[in-house]
Amino acid sequence: MTAYLVGAGPGDPGLLTARALELIAQADVILHDRLIPSAALAHARPDAELVDVGKVGGGEQVPQDETTRLLVEHARAGRTVVRLKGGDPFVFGRGGEEAQALRAAGCPFEVVPGVTAGVAAPAYAGIPVTQRGLASAVAFVTGHEDPAKAGVAVDWAALAVFPGTLVFYMGVRQLPRIAELLVAHGRDPDEPAAIVERGTLDDQRTLRTTLAALGEQDARAPAVTVVGAVAALHDELAWVRDGPLAGLTIAVTRARAQASGLAARLRELGADVVEAPAIRVEPLPVDLPDPRDYDLLVLTSPNGVGELFRHLRDARALAGPQIAVIGPGTADALRAQGVEPDLVPERAVGESLADALGGRSFRRALVARAVAARDVVPDALREAGTEVDVVALYRTVAEPLSDAARAQALGADWLTFTSASSVRFFHEAAGTLDGPRLASIGPVTSAALRDLGREPDLEAADHTPDGLVAALVAAAGRR
Repeated sequence: MTAYLVGAGPGDPGLLTARALELIAQADVILHDRLIPSAALAHARPDAELVDVGKVGGGEQVPQDETTRLLVEHARAGRTVVRLKGGDPFVFGRGGEEAQALRAAGCPFEVVPGVTAGVAAPAYAGIPVTQRGLASAVAFVTGHEDPAKAGVAVDWAALAVFPGTLVFYMGVRQLPRIAELLVAHGRDPDEPAAIVERGTLDDQRTLRTTLAALGEQDARAPAVTVVGAVAALHDELAWVRDGPLAGLTIAVTRARAQASGLAARLRELGADVVEAPAIRVEPLPVDLPDPRDYDLLVLTSPNGVGELFRHLRDARALAGPQIAVIGPGTADALRAQGVEPDLVPERAVGESLADALGGRSFRRALVARAVAARDVVPDALREAGTEVDVVALYRTVAEPLSDAARAQALGADWLTFTSASSVRFFHEAAGTLDGPRLASIGPVTSAALRDLGREPDLEAADHTPDGLVAALVAAAGRR
């Protein structure tokens, strides 16, 4: 098997390359940095082993030797291993060292470049690192090196006269000394400078200043620092705008494979999103009956639609029965497969579908759903004289919740739930629902919250992820 050194970009999951997403989805093992966006890991297989080998400045560290050992160990064992690194593997990412170790161990490897923070973070702040008439060259410099130590590798005298933009990676604590050395070697103390914190992320912050005043800024890592005339363009070219959810942290608890769409929409609207999946969809081995043998097919969830099409050899098998779905979300999932449902009740609950069926009797009905789902619809059909077969295509199981994810989710402004199972499993994993306001996608989910003694602060009128987003925007507007 091949080991892959993959760049995940600077943080915005939209900047992941197509090749990076492809390899994340294939990997047996992913050794990832701490700042990797959770949306990137959402593309991993449910059975993939995810190992956090990240480093935090001044905090807990995973030694590089240990990371390299794990990389070689998994590669030698024949696993598809992805070393997922922030930014680009070969730009201050120690990817070259890891490649050397793989080559020495006889393990084939591939390098997948990523968008580097030194370009992306300034761009998100409206700062081009080169600009005609202002800067025809750019130098990328590590800010981690202590300028005061003996035998420094950085030539500060040369950097001071460099005719272009300087971009320093990390090294926020070294900024006072960096500015002092550059000015001491002749760089203009009044030259524009900018510090871009958490570049490309929802809570990005840009501090505009001058070279001489760099050390006076209240800057926090992770950050990149830009020194040069282009830094002043931030005032003119800043383009990232606050959305209606700006300033809010919203936790998403739905299954990892489904969370990315909801999380992306929330981010587009300015929210800082915490992905804390509480459930995982687990397909079941099943001998699916031929839908053409029935006059009614009932689908109760988007997951059910996905699993049904995983079993179908030909969508024309759905040409025979009428198709009824529970709610607009399930209808949209079916339409995405090119099939239009015949019956969609307004509310995404079994009672609403049972009412919409209006006591109609069918010869035979097939209900495709999850294990242990509510029997409202099958019971209503049987009472009307319909022969009903129920097939369980999948089950939802608990997803382990790390201590970090638990703390982030419970520290959010909103905790969102899109199913009753996500409520139950998150509560089991976290031990509490205290802290955030609680947002529910619909009545069944709200009922699960009430079973735990909690009243939802918000319930979506349209029982879909888009409806949940709309309700959160409306609530934000009332603040």
